[in-house]
Amino acid sequence: MTPSQTIANGPAIVTGAGSGLGRALARKLAAKGTPVAIMGRQEKALLETASAHPDLIHSFVCDVADAAAVHACTAQIVQRLGTVRILVNNAAIYPRRDILDLPQGAFMETMGINLGGMVNTVQAALPHMVGDGVGRILNVATFADMSPLPMSSEYSTSKGAARIFTRALIADIGDRFPDIVVGDWMPGMLATQMGIENGLAPEVVAGWGAALALMHDPALTGTTFEMDREILGGSRLKRRLKAALTFSRAPKPRTITPI
Repeated sequence: MTPSQTIANGPAIVTGAGSGLGRALARKLAAKGTPVAIMGRQEKALLETASAHPDLIHSFVCDVADAAAVHACTAQIVQRLGTVRILVNNAAIYPRRDILDLPQGAFMETMGINLGGMVNTVQAALPHMVGDGVGRILNVATFADMSPLPMSSEYSTSKGAARIFTRALIADIGDRFPDIVVGDWMPGMLATQMGIENGLAPEVVAGWGAALALMHDPALTGTTFEMDREILGGSRLKRRLKAALTFSRAPKPRTITPI
């Protein structure tokens, strides 16, 4: 079995799947025949997500901020569905509070979910992936750290730190496990509780995210996609400049065909 086939057929974990984008991502993956384990804090909401594909979507009540609970939950997932092949880190909260109005300890509670939850799930799932060196980790990201909005100090800081964690994770495992593909995806402004009223429908956006989660190409490690298009950055920008100076062909951003 090739790595790409393993990714397509192996189970996925989607966090924060009780509603919104997480729910839509889980359903899109299941629609492609992928068994999906969904994590969230509200059992009723998870069961609603799973109702669309009850044979393929499996609910696990778990708070991603609780490291011990995440490890125990992941062990249950592996026992029930097999080795985790795909991890989509989607769980996050956006409290929308002015820094002067924050209750004591609230800032770090948000960090514990938005950043800590990502670290916890990676630490729980990664050992199962490294057994045969095959996996896909997709972290749902934003530009919030670059241009924070008012009343977003918790969200912007935690999501910015999560993008750093993606790069640090690649620095740790990229050379040793090139077939564990790691990257960021920015879904854009959505019409969800965390988004805006006239944003994009999560069911539409999830078509891009699910397709990206199933893409298993080592060249995708370290890439960032915004909605359906790769953002060229870092060394890719240098190659574009070199191409312009040498009149050679510049790299083109990759695009996603939605599922």
